[in-house]
Amino acid sequence: MRVGVPKEIKKNEHRIGLTPTAVREYVAHGHQVAVEGGAGLGAGFTDEDYVKAGAKIVATAAEIFANNDMIVKVKEPQKVEWEMLREDQILFTYLHLAPDPEQTKGLIASKCAAIAYETVTDARGGLPLLAPMSEVAGRIAVFSAAETLLKHNGGMGLLFCGVPGVAPARVLVLGGGVVGLNAARMAMGLGAEVVVLERSIPRMAYIDEITNGRVVTRYSSIGAIEEEMLKADVIIGAVLVPGAEAPKLIKREHLTRMKNGSVLVDVAIDQGGCFETSKATTHEDPTYVIDGVVHYCVANMPGAAPRTSSEALNNATLPFGLALADKGLEALRENPHLARGLNVLKGEITYPAVAEAMGLGWSDPFGVWAKG
Repeated sequence: MRVGVPKEIKKNEHRIGLTPTAVREYVAHGHQVAVEGGAGLGAGFTDEDYVKAGAKIVATAAEIFANNDMIVKVKEPQKVEWEMLREDQILFTYLHLAPDPEQTKGLIASKCAAIAYETVTDARGGLPLLAPMSEVAGRIAVFSAAETLLKHNGGMGLLFCGVPGVAPARVLVLGGGVVGLNAARMAMGLGAEVVVLERSIPRMAYIDEITNGRVVTRYSSIGAIEEEMLKADVIIGAVLVPGAEAPKLIKREHLTRMKNGSVLVDVAIDQGGCFETSKATTHEDPTYVIDGVVHYCVANMPGAAPRTSSEALNNATLPFGLALADKGLEALRENPHLARGLNVLKGEITYPAVAEAMGLGWSDPFGVWAKG
């Protein structure tokens, strides 16, 4: 198969869909890989690195989209990109369609096969291709929160870790999944007081065990959220509903009751955000203030560490990408976990949560949802 890797064009995005190491694996499987010139530079990979791995360097994204059977990216396609997709192509990347009707309609119109990293599952129902970026995002969220708490960045002027005689920051993490656990462990390691709100009792037990009880866990309810948000200096939103828009757990009316200069970090912003007042920001201009509460809602937090993020992402996506390159869409028939990553096929929505968010019907071409 001919596999194309374009340069990411979303603002402040420096990750790349395939690292040179991954390219070498594709080439070893007999595939042809074309990489847009300069696409890897932001992550520290030169065109020469790709040539050594067996890739062909091409000048423009238009050539990548025109001449390849599968397009491998990191971020969701932008308008100029989805307009270049066609019916006989596979797109393999993050999509986050539920809060993005314009992109959804663009992919439907292209009639391509769009497979989303964030909805591919594993045998236990986990999300193996979302996990590595969730790990990075959860850790970066804590660094970003600590920096934002400083006075010159708009925060209350609180040192995250405290000093002897002065209490550290109190961090509330909404959700105990991969993002939430990584955020909690990082915040704990930096000396903060940490509370995680979660609805899975086994997950709470796991968090309690691996942190030796240093992270407080509470069952997530409206009352618990409203009680804990008043005490928090930082709230990290780490809630995920696979394929769907994130629930809004912190409402606009809550902000006036929170501490002045406190910080909200919305890691769920790619799925629409879990704070009612969230709107996507960039690494260039990451924060804004509403009612005295600083919001940090960067839509591609892992993009701040593109080398680490690209390598971690490729470690997870490589076997799935190779299966698609080796067998095309037949790989979806053979692997129901990969098939659950399919969001759009030949102009139809194939992921139920996306269809529900869009108010559209959906199909189940590979029978992966027939039994629920």
